[in-house]
Amino acid sequence: MIHPSAIIHEGAQLSDGVEIGPYVVIGNHVTIGKGTKIGPHTVIGDWTEIGENNQIYHMASVGPASQDLKYRGEECWTRIGDNNIIREFATIHRGTVTGIGETVIGSGNLFMAYSHVAHDCRIGNGVVMANAATLAGHVTIQDFVILGGLVAVHQFSTIGMHAMIGGGTLIGLDIPPYMIATLGKREAKLRGLNLVGLKRRGFSDDAILKLKKAYKTLFMAGLKLPDAIARIRAEITDSPEVDYLLAFIEQSERGITRG
Repeated sequence: MIHPSAIIHEGAQLSDGVEIGPYVVIGNHVTIGKGTKIGPHTVIGDWTEIGENNQIYHMASVGPASQDLKYRGEECWTRIGDNNIIREFATIHRGTVTGIGETVIGSGNLFMAYSHVAHDCRIGNGVVMANAATLAGHVTIQDFVILGGLVAVHQFSTIGMHAMIGGGTLIGLDIPPYMIATLGKREAKLRGLNLVGLKRRGFSDDAILKLKKAYKTLFMAGLKLPDAIARIRAEITDSPEVDYLLAFIEQSERGITRG
């Protein structure tokens, strides 16, 4: 169903079963997959791909030009997967030629009201961004991350999978996977493992026990990171979760948040 007041560019392609509400504006080079619903007064910008069964609420803005002052209207994209919920007044901006040329969002994510995803961000699957959580440009959010309300993430930062960030936290460095971080005096501090989240996601007791041991060695043993990593590799074997945690830390370019 397409409301007669909607304005849809002739270059847009809508699959069967797409619902377009009143006063929606859809730009050129837009594709929308079957079953997706677009609420009233929403704007879908040029060069936007939206998958199947997404629900976009009223007044959202998906795929407009970025707020990067260097952007000059070049062809850059917003690519969104399936089964996402984008609530009212959320904003998701397209990529830039000085970045990766696209903003990429996976499937099964929830973007609550007033949340913001800036240009060239990469977001995985199962992510929750609560009200007014904000990503600067070039941010990577891995799978099953939860960002509390009013969280602000600095550009080029990465938040590892299954991390949970408390409301109002300012993030300037990478957050390792599986962790909880909340606001310290000025910016984020680690508060331990996201134990409730890991259990809900079906992590085994053995996997959690090994992650606890790795956490204590990394952040509570008074060791330098290289020494802590070496000790963990010598003491903890057969743990894909710990291996991933250590690889994340070693590959971090901004440096990691600590306790």
